[in-house]
Amino acid sequence: MSRPKLLDRINARAGGRKGFTQPLSWSRPDWMDLGGDWAPPDREVIGNDFLGYVQGAYKANGPVYSTIAARQAIFSQVRFGWREFTDLRPGELFASPELSLLNNPWRGGTTIDLLARMEPVASLAGNYYGTKCDDAGRLGNAARGPGLRIVNMRPDWVTIVIASPSDDPWDLRAYVAGYIYESMGSRGAGGPRADAVILMPDEVCHYAPYPDPAMRFRGMSWLTPVLREIKADKAATVHKDKFFTNGAVLSTVVKFQKDTTKEIFDDFVARFKASHQGEENAYKTLFLGGGADVTIVGADMKQLEFAAVTAAGETRIAAAGGVHPVIVGMSEGLNGSSLNEGNFGAARRMVADKTMRHLWGIASSSLQTLIKPPRDTASLWYDTRDVAFLREDLNDLSEIQSKQARTIRNLVDAGYTPESVTKAVMNEDWSLLIHSGLYSVQLQKPGSGKPGSDPTPPIDDEDKPE
Repeated sequence: MSRPKLLDRINARAGGRKGFTQPLSWSRPDWMDLGGDWAPPDREVIGNDFLGYVQGAYKANGPVYSTIAARQAIFSQVRFGWREFTDLRPGELFASPELSLLNNPWRGGTTIDLLARMEPVASLAGNYYGTKCDDAGRLGNAARGPGLRIVNMRPDWVTIVIASPSDDPWDLRAYVAGYIYESMGSRGAGGPRADAVILMPDEVCHYAPYPDPAMRFRGMSWLTPVLREIKADKAATVHKDKFFTNGAVLSTVVKFQKDTTKEIFDDFVARFKASHQGEENAYKTLFLGGGADVTIVGADMKQLEFAAVTAAGETRIAAAGGVHPVIVGMSEGLNGSSLNEGNFGAARRMVADKTMRHLWGIASSSLQTLIKPPRDTASLWYDTRDVAFLREDLNDLSEIQSKQARTIRNLVDAGYTPESVTKAVMNEDWSLLIHSGLYSVQLQKPGSGKPGSDPTPPIDDEDKPE
């Protein structure tokens, strides 16, 4: 089927609006040699597509993998529940049968498995897509039969369809009309084929935690701003490898007399490489003859300042991923006082409050597309009570609750109703306090006299005992 006819199918489901596609892609930086997925060992290349990010960064760079792994380990520990708002304040989380799809997204899978797959894909592609499927092969909202499960959609095979009356994606009236999923084997050069899967917006979980400012409806990988750092870190790793491979010295210059023949020179070079190149030959005594003179350019790795160079790049990569170096275990995070209790606690809170709660919140709203709320007023939210990374926050929470308990006791003793006191403290709104009209035992009821007076009525003379 031709591209216009396919878009007509989407337009018909989208209300007859005009539509066009917004495929997932990356802009090509002018400074970088981008190309295929393979490069010689001494030439590191990161491709400008999803597989390029996977092969060139995630699988080939330690700091990138470590940062994504740290995000993944924390991100995947939450569970989900429903909550409702009352007077702009969220209520307690509650469960319902609809959550079973998230609790068991596929056979043998749990919420942890689902989130553990969402995070690396979203980090590398900037977008994660998922939809529903059943054993009958139905997809999206049509999947309701046995074997209902969540299926992960490869992001670079997904095209966002934008509907607009003017064919302009930046038209203020433009909106996402649907998604086209084409596996690599079914892609055609002239556009989507007839067997392409078409899904409406309410059938796809589109998780994009970092929006691309140059695109209206898709996300951006947090790796994009630090591609230079990744390339430099990989180059430093290759440089370090060459340092050991070539004999643990930067460079050795050997001078010969000007009348040395080519045969003697070639024979000496071969013997020298065999005896002094490679980590097994490092630091061996060098013996020369025949008028040869040797000069060592650089003696050890300390002169290279590898630690300082690579640590700075690692820190910038971790910062782009929203994870403190001490949490990832990078070199700068393990130096000096970085690991003392105060600094580590501050780093942990920064990662939790600045990065993880942001990701959990967006994941909640994205996953809600796949399940129906038990009530129209309920929304999906995350539960962090079993997140080990936040366990130390329970001490802070306990201290806060202890202070709140003392405040509640003081207000109740002052005569305010327990219900109004609880609402006022939890909502931090003192205008919610309602007084009962009663006071504590140390005070008098209204109209009973001044504080400190004797409430016992006087005894008449005739009533006095003789």
